[in-house]
Amino acid sequence: MFLILWEFEVKPGYEERFEKVYGPGGDGAKLFRTDSKYRETRLVRDSFRAAIYLTVDFWDSRQEYEEFLRKRRAEYAAIEAIGEELKRKERRMGCFEMVED
Repeated sequence: MFLILWEFEVKPGYEERFEKVYGPGGDGAKLFRTDSKYRETRLVRDSFRAAIYLTVDFWDSRQEYEEFLRKRRAEYAAIEAIGEELKRKERRMGCFEMVED
């Protein structure tokens, strides 16, 4: 399992819209769901700093995620453009592989 972790600082007043775009039922996750190697998206908000959110996108593998981005780059960029008006900052915190026992 491969996952991508992003941190966002959302502009005041845009929290609800951000959650709709970036949450599990949002535009990004809907696009991801068109690929059978995508598993899920989770959205969490910081308990102490209400403007800070994290998304975690789960994929079968890094290769599958990268292949999806190559195939669907224009559609992904269009969703990101919508999100730009909602955010102050965005930072990819990392890409991780699950450790299996």
